[in-house]
Amino acid sequence: MSSTKILVVEDDADVRLGYQVLLRAHRYQTCFAEDAALALSAARKEQPSLIILDLGLPAGDGFVVLERLANVPTLRQIPVIVVTARDHQKNEERALQAGARAFIQKPWDDDALLAMIRHLLGEPALSLAR
Repeated sequence: MSSTKILVVEDDADVRLGYQVLLRAHRYQTCFAEDAALALSAARKEQPSLIILDLGLPAGDGFVVLERLANVPTLRQIPVIVVTARDHQKNEERALQAGARAFIQKPWDDDALLAMIRHLLGEPALSLAR
């Protein structure tokens, strides 16, 4: 397994399991926070290489998490991918202005999500030729 750790901030247990299966299948370590209140402490403790963030969270939304991350020097450089079911027209620009590096609409396409993760981590793209 890779030493690359991804923090997933998602309140839905089934969606968290989906992320876990997908990310571990591609050799990423995973850690989780179930709400906005736990997200910052999980980021501090785990020091992830990347964060996947839902916007619709208990105890504050994803925008609160983005704001808190931006205010912590050791966390503000961590790339964040917002993955949400919320209306992208209303939220994409706001999320990117708040510090997210990418915005993906739920339900997400596994290949597109993995390609964005690799891009933000500076990893080579997967070759389709074997």
